[in-house]
Amino acid sequence: MAAEIPQDAGKAEHLVVMIHGLWGNPVHLSHLRDTLVTQHAEEGLYILIPKSNRDNFTYDGIEVGAERITHEIEEKIKSITEAGGKLSKISVAGYSLGGLIARYVVGLLYTNGVFDELRPMNFTTFATPHLGVRTPRLGYRAQTWNFLGSRTLSTSGQQMFLVDNFRNTGKPLLSVLAEPNSIFVRGLNMFQRKSIYANTINDRSVPFYTSGISRVDPYVDLDAVELHPLPDQDQPVVLDPDNPVTPRKTPTTKALTLRERYDKAREALPFYAFLFTFIPIAIPLFMVNAGYQTYQSSRRVALHEKGGLIDLKRYRIPLLEEAQAVQDKVIERLAGEETHMNEVNQTGYLPTPPPEPAVSHSTSTSKLAQTQQESGVSPWPSLALTDEQFAMIDNLDAHVGLVKYPVHIQKVRHTHAAIVMRIQKEQFDEGRAVSAHWAKHFVT
Repeated sequence: MAAEIPQDAGKAEHLVVMIHGLWGNPVHLSHLRDTLVTQHAEEGLYILIPKSNRDNFTYDGIEVGAERITHEIEEKIKSITEAGGKLSKISVAGYSLGGLIARYVVGLLYTNGVFDELRPMNFTTFATPHLGVRTPRLGYRAQTWNFLGSRTLSTSGQQMFLVDNFRNTGKPLLSVLAEPNSIFVRGLNMFQRKSIYANTINDRSVPFYTSGISRVDPYVDLDAVELHPLPDQDQPVVLDPDNPVTPRKTPTTKALTLRERYDKAREALPFYAFLFTFIPIAIPLFMVNAGYQTYQSSRRVALHEKGGLIDLKRYRIPLLEEAQAVQDKVIERLAGEETHMNEVNQTGYLPTPPPEPAVSHSTSTSKLAQTQQESGVSPWPSLALTDEQFAMIDNLDAHVGLVKYPVHIQKVRHTHAAIVMRIQKEQFDEGRAVSAHWAKHFVT
């Protein structure tokens, strides 16, 4: 399918940019695109799914990908206006890694004056790892995942695992993206509507806490909570952002019968049989391919850094207004890091730790968060995240004002692809509720 829907250039008023994720292809966002166009067919939309950062080019890092895409967007705006279009609005959406790239793109568009000409309307991410994908848990499995992930996905892997030192700031790129005085936060705040959609369960690529920008994960034990879907949905998938979940007074835990256990095991058998057969073959192939792609990525990035593809002077701009403030924060972070590490000691970092008493530090404006602030106690334990991740949450909650929609998809083992219906198949059908909700509330 085409990567864009140009419509009549003379009627084009609203440019909608959709950015795909890691190893992405424009076709992955075709369902989102088609749903939006169907619901707003008469409103002069021009849908652009950039091609300049597709497939293996996503290895090259968030910054490089964003610079490519920003250049492509600016060229598209120029071509539309030259063809007689009268663009007046712009919206940006990102899926998975594409959401992080979208946040960087927003900062570049803001600084380059695009928002002086086009009014920012909607900013949305779907299953985006806003806090990174690092699992700082003790144990060989977690440490192996962190080691391999940060070293087999080239620059993008280092940035998503928070091991990069972005532009010698002493901070990972994702931390800089959340700085209140950054061009990225200032750009986001110009959008009329800002929302994120996060899978509650079974997203093994991007767990809830990072896509939902959350200190807690209420969805670890579904028997212990009551979910609150939004009304008027064909399927109860999108939860109420103000009150998505509450604890059950009496958990509905029920012991499985022997027959139920047998049926459950039988259903899972083909999956695990495939897994144990596939992994011994897949891992060596993956490592070889990762090494090759990292080498290819380094060559592309070197060419990009030389300005061989685009004029980098337009995009290598100051990211923060107060450089001294950034340095002060780096020093403060380093001073407090040793104390924090001593506190967590042997417990390690878990994306979904076992329940334990904890105090919530959430600055969210939801009813649940307000209750936690007033009482000082959260119904769920704070996750053992890093100081940098907690700072990201605080900054984004306090200075951006995102509407956070938990998405409860249950019919598939891996919900990451289902949230945007990346593939048109029956198992992903619950994803239609997500795209329909997004399109319904899309401001034109």
